[in-house]
Amino acid sequence: MILLSDYRPPTFLIDTVEATFQLSPDATIVDVITTYRPNPESKEKSPTLVLDGEDIVLIEVKLDGCILGQEAYSITDTNLTIIAPPKKPFTLAIRTRVNPAANTKLMGLYRSSGMYCTQCEADGFRRISYFQDRPDVMGRYRARLEADKKEAPILLSNGNRVDQGDLKDGRHFAVWDDPHPKPCYLFALVAGKLDAVKSSFRTMEGRDVELAVYVEKGKAKQATYAMGALKRSMRWDEKAFGRAYDLDVFNIVAVSDFNMGAMENKGLNIFNDKYVLASPETATDTDYLLIEAIIGHEYFHNWTGNRITCREWFQLCLKEGLTVFRDQEFTADLRSRGVKRISDVRELKARQFPEDGGPLAHPVRPVAYKEVNNFYTATVYEKGAEIIRMLKLIIGPKQFREGMDLYFNRHDGEACTIEQFIACFAETSKRDLAHFSRWYHQAGTPDVSIRRLPGKGLTLEITQSCKPTPGQPTKEPLVMPVSIGIVEPKNTAGKQRSKLVLLDTPRKIVRFPNASADAVPSLLRGFSAPVRLATDLSEVELSTLAAHDADPVNRWQAIQTVLTRILMDASRSPNAITKDRLDLIATIVRQAISIGAQDPAFAALCLGLPSVSDMAQELATNVDYAAIHEARQNLKSGIATRITDTVYTAITNLPSAGKFTPSAKAAGRRAFQNALLDWSLAAGRTTPADVLAKMNAANNMTDKVAALAMLVHRSDAESAKNAKEALANFAAQYGRNPLVMDKWFALQASSPTPDCLARVQSLMSHPAFSLSNPNRCRSLIGGFALSNPVAFNDPSGSGYRFVIDQVRAIDAINPQVSARILTAFRSWRMLEPIAQAQAKSALQSLQATPKRSRDLSDILERTLA
Repeated sequence: MILLSDYRPPTFLIDTVEATFQLSPDATIVDVITTYRPNPESKEKSPTLVLDGEDIVLIEVKLDGCILGQEAYSITDTNLTIIAPPKKPFTLAIRTRVNPAANTKLMGLYRSSGMYCTQCEADGFRRISYFQDRPDVMGRYRARLEADKKEAPILLSNGNRVDQGDLKDGRHFAVWDDPHPKPCYLFALVAGKLDAVKSSFRTMEGRDVELAVYVEKGKAKQATYAMGALKRSMRWDEKAFGRAYDLDVFNIVAVSDFNMGAMENKGLNIFNDKYVLASPETATDTDYLLIEAIIGHEYFHNWTGNRITCREWFQLCLKEGLTVFRDQEFTADLRSRGVKRISDVRELKARQFPEDGGPLAHPVRPVAYKEVNNFYTATVYEKGAEIIRMLKLIIGPKQFREGMDLYFNRHDGEACTIEQFIACFAETSKRDLAHFSRWYHQAGTPDVSIRRLPGKGLTLEITQSCKPTPGQPTKEPLVMPVSIGIVEPKNTAGKQRSKLVLLDTPRKIVRFPNASADAVPSLLRGFSAPVRLATDLSEVELSTLAAHDADPVNRWQAIQTVLTRILMDASRSPNAITKDRLDLIATIVRQAISIGAQDPAFAALCLGLPSVSDMAQELATNVDYAAIHEARQNLKSGIATRITDTVYTAITNLPSAGKFTPSAKAAGRRAFQNALLDWSLAAGRTTPADVLAKMNAANNMTDKVAALAMLVHRSDAESAKNAKEALANFAAQYGRNPLVMDKWFALQASSPTPDCLARVQSLMSHPAFSLSNPNRCRSLIGGFALSNPVAFNDPSGSGYRFVIDQVRAIDAINPQVSARILTAFRSWRMLEPIAQAQAKSALQSLQATPKRSRDLSDILERTLA
C-alpha cells in the first residue's frame, strides 16, 4: 500500500526535459535528456536517484555525457536507480526502446487506428522512459518527434511548435516547446494521418490562439460542434474565473482506443472519440451535452490541474473535484441551471452514493491506495465537486471568487495540497474552515433527518449521522449547508421564504415562528449538501411541493420521494399500490406534463420513475432486483392507464420538430416528446409497431435510440417482434460506425428481459465487437454488469459467472477496463441471500485465478474484504 503519511519531497528536482522520439510501430527509440538538481528540501543524507520504469527496454544511460557502467546503477522490473548521483546539478540522458503496437494497456505510448498516441496519467510516462513519475516533479519540456512522413504526416506535442522539416528516407520531424513547467503525467504526443477542423480565438488579453480539433481521416465534419464547445469554454472561463489561455495553440485529438473520457495534457488534449465526434445522424442529445461538458472540463484543467497541479495522487480531488464543479457551472450557465442541477444530483446518487455505501468507500482525499488508477472514482470527481459547491454556499459567491483568485495567484506553477487550497478561502472569508475540511477526510454519505416539532409556527429538528465505512468505524459531525424554504398552500403565488442553515453539530433546532399552520417545509433546496435525507413529510405534502415549490430540484425530488415510497412498499407487497396512491401520483404526473409547454426538459425529468438501482439503494438490505423491477412495471402500468388522455393531448399539441438542432431548447423538447411516447406505450395507446415506425422515420439519433430502447427493454411478444426488426434495421444502417454500434450493444446489454444474457453472449462474436477496445467492452460487458441490475443479479448466478469470465479475459489485455467492470459487484452484500451467495462464489473464483493485474486485485480484495 502507498500511504499519504509516507510522503517525502523528491530527492532531486528537474529543470528541463528534452525528449526525442524516433517513432516506429514495433520499436520506437526514446531519448530523454533531463537536467537534475538536488532538492534542498529533501532530508536524505546520501540520496540515490530512483526512476520509475515498466515494460521498456533500457539501451543506454549517460551522466553528464559519459556512459554509465552497470556498476553505477541497478535495475528492476519497476525502477532504475542511479546509485551515487552528483550532489550538484547534472544531466542524465536515457535511451529506451518501446513497442507501441503491442501496448494493449493503452498507458504510455501506444497505437490506435494506425496513429501513435500517449496516455501518461496517472503513471504512464514510466512506460516511455525511466523517470521520476510523480506529479510534484515539474520541468519545462521540449519534444522532437520523428516519423515516416507517409505514415504520420501530422506530428503533435505539448506547447508551441518551434521547428519542423524533412529528414532522409522519407521521414520528417517537428519540435514542440512548452514554456510552462509541468509534471510528466501531462506530457503528450500524437502522430498519424489526421484531418482537422481549425479556427482561432482572441483572449481577453488580446492574444490570438490557433485552435484545431484533429480526427481520423474523413471525420472532420463531425468535429465542428466540438470546436464550438471549445470556444465557448474559453470565453466562459475568462468571464467566470478571469482565466485566459496561455499558449499560442490549443489542439484536441480524438482517438478510438482510450481508457478514459479525455486527458488534459497541456495544449494537447487527447479525447476518446465518442466525446468529440457528433452529427444529428450519429449523436444523441446526451452525446452533444457530454461533448460540451467534457471539452469544457479538460480545457478548465489548464488552470485547475495544469498551471496548478496536485502534490501527489492523494490530492487528486484538488484538480478533479474542482474542475468537475467548474464544468457543471459552465453547463448550467449555457443551458438550464435547474435541469443541470437535477441531472448532477441523479448522477451523484446513482454512482457515488453506492460507492460510499459499499466496500469500495473511501474519503474524497484517500490516505492509502494500492493502485492509483482505481481512485479515479465518483467520490473524487462528483463528491469532490459537491464539496466545492458547499464551500461556495457557506462563504458566499464574492468570497469564493476572491479565494479562487488568491489560489491562482499564490500557487501558479506549484504542486499543491487540499490544505493550501482551503487556506485561500479561509483567508478571504476570514472563517475557520478546519471543521469543514472533514469532508475531505471522512468517507460515507451522511444521513440527515429533518422532523417537525410541536409548537407555534414551524420548528424543525435536524440531526446528522454517518454509518461506518472501511477503515473508519467512528464518524465525526460534518459542517454542511442545509437550505430550507417554506411553501404555504394558500399563498403559493407569493414569495417563498428561504433560510440557509449551517448544520455543524449532531443536532440543531431551527424555527420559523411566522409560518402558517399548513406550511410545508422545502428541505435541502438545490440539494445543498450530498446527504441522504429522511423527513416526516406525508405523500400529500410532497404533492404540494411537487406542484408549487419554487426550487426545481426539490420539486423534482418531491415526485421522486412519493414514487420511491410507493415502490419500496410495493416491492414487499403488491397490495401497497392502492387506488388512492395511484390517483395521487397520477395527479402529480399530470401536473408535470402541464409544465412541458414552458419547460420541456424539466418536465421530462419529472416524468421519469426512480430506477431499479435507485430503489435497491433505498432498500439497502435483502435486495431482490426482480421484485423491484416487477413492482416498478406494475406501478408504471397503473399510472399510465390513469393519464393516457392527458398524454395523448400533450403529444397531439406538441409543435412540429422541424430541422434538427442540438440546442438545449430543442433537446428538451425531444426529451419531453420521448417521455410522453414511453408513457403512451405503457398505457397501450401507442403500439410497438407505432414506435418502430417512429424510429424508422426519425431524422436524428436521439429519437431513434429512444424508440429502440422502448422496444428492446420490453418483454411482451409484440414488443419483442418489433424490437427484432428495429435492431436489424439499426445494425444494417450503422454497422460500420463503431460509436453508433456502441449504443446498439449497450441497449441490448441493459435490457431487463429474460433472454438478455443469452443475447449478450451471442453479441460477443458480432463483427463490430472487440474485446481489446475499451468502448466496445464498456458498451456490451459493462452495459450488462453496470447498467442491468435485473439480469446481472439473477439469483442463478449466471450473470455473475459470465462477467467474471470476461473480466479475466479483459484483464490480460487492459487492466484498467477489467477493474472498472468488476466494480459492478460493489453492492453484493446487500443482495437477498441466494444472489448474495452466488455473487460471493463468483468473486472467490476470480480470487483463485493465479495471475491478476494489480488494478484488478485491488478492486477484488476490497470488494471481498
